[in-house]
Amino acid sequence: MPDRGGGPTGPRIRVGRPSRRVRTLLMTLGILAVLAMVFVMFAGFWTDWLWYRSVNYSSVFTTTLWTKIGLFFVFGLLMAAAVGLNIWLAHRLRPPLSAMSMEQQSLDRYRMSIAPYKKWLLLGIATLVGLIAGASAAGQWRTWLLWVNGVSFGQKDPQFHLDVSFFAFDLPWYRFLLGFGFAATVLSLIAAALTHYLYGGLRITSPGARATAASTGHLSVLLGVFVTLKAVAYWLDRYGLAVKSSDFKATGDWTGLRYVDANAYLPAKTILFCIAVICALLFFGTLWRRTWQLPVIGFGLMVLSAILIGGLYPAIVQKFQVQPNEQAKEAPYIKKNIAATRDAYGISGVKPEDYKGAGKADEDPEKKRDDADSAANYRLNDPNIVSPTFQQLEQEREYYRFPTTLDVDRYNGQDTIVGLRELSLDKLEKRNWINDHFAYTHGYGMVTAKGTETKKGSKGAPDFTNYGLPTSGNLGEYEQRIYYGEKTTQYSIVGGPQKELDYEEDGGGQKTYSYKGDSGVNLSNPINRAAYAVSFGEPQMLYSGAIGEGSRILYNRTPKERVESVAPWLTIDGDTYPTVVDGKIQWVVDAYTTSNGYPYASRTTLGDTTADSLSESDDQRAVVAQQNQVNYIRNSVKATVDAYTGEVKLYTWDDKDPVLKTWKKAFPDTVKDKGEIPKALMDHLRYPQDMFKVQRELLTLYHVTDPGQFYNASDAWQVPNDPTKKDNSAVPPYYLSMKTPGQTQQQFALTTTFTPSGRPNLRAFMTVDADARSKDFGKMKLLRVTGDVDGPEQVQNKLNSMTEVGNFVRDMKGADSDVLYGNLLTVPLDDGFLYVEPVYVQGRKSAYPLLKKVAVSYGTETAFADSLSDGLNQVFGAEGTTKPPADEGDTDEPTEPPKSNDPTVQAALDDAQTAFEDGQTALKDGDWEAYGKAQDDLQEALQRAEDAQAAADKKGDKNGDADADKNADKNADKNADKNGDKDGDKNGG
Repeated sequence: MPDRGGGPTGPRIRVGRPSRRVRTLLMTLGILAVLAMVFVMFAGFWTDWLWYRSVNYSSVFTTTLWTKIGLFFVFGLLMAAAVGLNIWLAHRLRPPLSAMSMEQQSLDRYRMSIAPYKKWLLLGIATLVGLIAGASAAGQWRTWLLWVNGVSFGQKDPQFHLDVSFFAFDLPWYRFLLGFGFAATVLSLIAAALTHYLYGGLRITSPGARATAASTGHLSVLLGVFVTLKAVAYWLDRYGLAVKSSDFKATGDWTGLRYVDANAYLPAKTILFCIAVICALLFFGTLWRRTWQLPVIGFGLMVLSAILIGGLYPAIVQKFQVQPNEQAKEAPYIKKNIAATRDAYGISGVKPEDYKGAGKADEDPEKKRDDADSAANYRLNDPNIVSPTFQQLEQEREYYRFPTTLDVDRYNGQDTIVGLRELSLDKLEKRNWINDHFAYTHGYGMVTAKGTETKKGSKGAPDFTNYGLPTSGNLGEYEQRIYYGEKTTQYSIVGGPQKELDYEEDGGGQKTYSYKGDSGVNLSNPINRAAYAVSFGEPQMLYSGAIGEGSRILYNRTPKERVESVAPWLTIDGDTYPTVVDGKIQWVVDAYTTSNGYPYASRTTLGDTTADSLSESDDQRAVVAQQNQVNYIRNSVKATVDAYTGEVKLYTWDDKDPVLKTWKKAFPDTVKDKGEIPKALMDHLRYPQDMFKVQRELLTLYHVTDPGQFYNASDAWQVPNDPTKKDNSAVPPYYLSMKTPGQTQQQFALTTTFTPSGRPNLRAFMTVDADARSKDFGKMKLLRVTGDVDGPEQVQNKLNSMTEVGNFVRDMKGADSDVLYGNLLTVPLDDGFLYVEPVYVQGRKSAYPLLKKVAVSYGTETAFADSLSDGLNQVFGAEGTTKPPADEGDTDEPTEPPKSNDPTVQAALDDAQTAFEDGQTALKDGDWEAYGKAQDDLQEALQRAEDAQAAADKKGDKNGDADADKNADKNADKNADKNGDKDGDKNGG
């Protein structure tokens, strides 16, 4: 009998060899092809390294790279060794002679054909599985870094009493190891079985025993390893129940243990673990018994137990114990789920407060009218509506664009609409490589407008406070060029021989510019040029004369892209916003740390939870998520991106977050401490919208803390649809300076409303303190409406049914104009809710809308007026304090205080005016000592005026002088605050 492991026999056939010239040519082409492939791979690596070095985050690149390389080689070698070793061992244990049968004769041909290549075949198979396994393991770099750097949460789960970090950081890594072990064992088992069959260790149709003793022992050991891993899987499954998702008819998606899990699945997993351990021992025992009888019986018992204990028994418990009394059985587990979910999403301290909502029927209308003036800083300019107005009035050139939805910030003590005039090449008439990447490289300037007023005499256009090209206004001097922005997606090459277009002057001339920053990557190096030419597919980079000494390439230019690249472990908020800080335009990016492994906390899908009418109409507001489905989230990082230099800075915001602490251990020195945030930047930081959206979505159910009420869902809420849209999308939260019940002054807040599930009436109103400077930042107030109050959609319907509105809409359509409804603002006022909605008109041939009407609703009264002041007067049936109409807003000029009939009061007011003027003079001269003294004198004079007026009131003089005093106080304070805030904003505090 021939040796089945031997080489082929018989005469060799000689084949003609190609000539030396042909061989040389083929070899040269092969070498060039390999070099080209190597350079392409090198180009991608090299450009990535250069970019990370240019932003001073090379440690992120190296840490990530070495982690991936380490995982690739470790697990690739382990897989290759496991499969290769078992193939070699199966070949080594082959029988020396195989029975002459038809089966063996047919296999003999294969054995002889592969005999000369056995070593290469073994090496190739091991390398292939190693590469696949290594690539898969490299993708687990986040899991590895979380496991090796994980810190304690300081909280234990209620079932196993293990720290939450075990479920968030450890369990995912153990699951990966288990999955890798299963893959290695199964592949080894298949490879060993095929090798044994090929070399006669296993037989199917041959006479005699079906397997040799050696193959039986070898395969039984592998099966024993497999069953051992299954035992480990059963044990880990016990802990996995705490983060398992399941369908719960009472609430929909459910995370954590329920009654059947704790009382059926958990003991079943423990029993199955024990059975699997015994079964594994039986498989290992075949090394001595050389029979498969007992292992097969044990394996069958394990499978049967898995069906009966792991499947049938829990079904019986659910059917006969849980369903007859489900609410009582599930109550302890619902309580755990509520507590964990509220903690994981940062809403554990939110408690609903009862609020009548219908208003006080017996209150003086004049008082309500006055209260309405101070209740909020009503933002009549809707940032989602006025973008075309910014575009038309402040675009200046066709290649500039403002975002579809503008942002809201605070300047000079008032809510302000802001937008950057960014570069957009879509409308550029002449497109070519030089224009696209060398000439048109940057946008120019920030445009701002008052949020509460329109410009006097403009018939409804915004009152711009920073405007023009270059811009001028209340922002003072700042670097206006915008090289990094939300619309800046193309690469630019700057700083070299080719000059850039800075901006076009009104007279038709062009200002040119050459980038002075150190951002981007230097292209003077020919290797860099070649690498970028390959990476970007732009061969012109190699020979273009527009690139020379000093040329730098700028790319990855959107704020989200830059922050996500330097911190790939963060989830980025959908709304980045620009602000001017210390003479520079800075993009502010809110970033989150998330987890999917918080025990008992219900999961949410970020993409769905954060969607609303704004995000669906503006692609740039989509959340950027590494883990789209999460059950733990914290706004742990505030990031900034300089619009000129592209510099990225990460600041710690939530320094107690264990997930952030873990990532900071993995990437040291990448996130600055919270104390390093500049004060001027702190003035513009705010509570992020996406975080608020996630929290409000969870609070539709998790405002309830009683398990019985939660189970019945008797008080389930929903986020109402945006009444100004027709696509049934959720109403977005609104930033607004306002007072909530219990507050004495306005606070910058983020607000939202709730309606009962399936009903349109108002059920709750929620605000969060959004001012980062406030000591109550992040504190939520949830008002649960106890009265019958119209919800946003009902208010909108009531407005649309008004005769005045119908006539107005008909008239506008007759004039070939469209009516646009702005943000419907909801403000708590005297135990009721005041709704305010701006109404715009845009002609079919007009490029932008104008504010024409203001709708106001309170209780049963609804007004449709020419101005906010008129609307409030109509709703409350009182004249109140008259405010200028919508198209006659306040100017920046100080207003003279009214005169008083009381000599003492008038003398104090005159002193106040003098102090105010002295302060303005000192402010212009930069004399801070004199300015401080003037402010002290102003406050002292105002106090004297107040005291004098109080004395006059006691004598019975309660008419004109009191009003003069109040208005004088308001006006002087307003001017003092306005100018003080303006100077503080200009000089960074």
